[in-house]
Amino acid sequence: MSVGGPTVVCVTRPSGTARATGGYQYGAVPLARGKTASAEAAASPKLALVESAGAQVVEAKVLGLEAAGPQVAELEVGRQAAESEVGRLEFAEIEFAVIDLETTGWSPGAAAITEVAAVRVRGGRRQGEFASLVNPGVPVPPGIEDLTGISDWMLAAAPKLPAVLPGLLDFADGCVLVAHNAPFDVGFLRAACAECGLAWPRFTVLDTVMLARQLMNPDEVPDCKLGTLAGFFKARTTPSHRALADARATADVLGWLIRRLTHYGIRTLDELRAWPDVVA
Repeated sequence: MSVGGPTVVCVTRPSGTARATGGYQYGAVPLARGKTASAEAAASPKLALVESAGAQVVEAKVLGLEAAGPQVAELEVGRQAAESEVGRLEFAEIEFAVIDLETTGWSPGAAAITEVAAVRVRGGRRQGEFASLVNPGVPVPPGIEDLTGISDWMLAAAPKLPAVLPGLLDFADGCVLVAHNAPFDVGFLRAACAECGLAWPRFTVLDTVMLARQLMNPDEVPDCKLGTLAGFFKARTTPSHRALADARATADVLGWLIRRLTHYGIRTLDELRAWPDVVA
């Protein structure tokens, strides 16, 4: 994404008046070959983030819990009940928030976030998008700039993390998080919450890398990298190491993987939990 000014956040709210145009049904997807339906092989979709595509700074509320004492226990019981309910829903009824991050490095302890994005998807249709550049407060290493195209100049006028993170959490509220290589994205988000003094919402998380490893055959793809899967499934967006593009591509890949799951008779998150490292 190119930025021509100081405005770097773009949000399409998942509402009737701010719904992403177009939509995307799962459609006819190439089904895995040489596999049989099984509840013992698992995979989970990954969270993807959307890139900022406009010049609109959006006000966002902080998502946090202000509870103590008995209220904490009540909240935990409520959270577990909601998680249990989501686990029983069929995939078409679940709202996913596909996230992606760009960073200055590979470890939350030694690197900072430079871009965040999220795409809300339900029933194969995009419901809304959130994206923003983030001023990391440190220079972008030359190798990372070459990889992502994100430069210090682009980030100079971007908001800092405490101004962006609450909006992202609010946008994803109530969703199952999806990411390609989820431990990376979730690890940075959890560290970011701690840095900003925000409670981690304890999302249910699906990892599309692990899901793809269960569902894809070696004769179909040489690996389960996002670019490889996006090319195989002919995703509408080509991943480019930018948060929005990668989130959109992951959302498309998620749709195709869900179609394969239903072909195997797997239709809920609870059925996926038997598969290692797919649902967390």
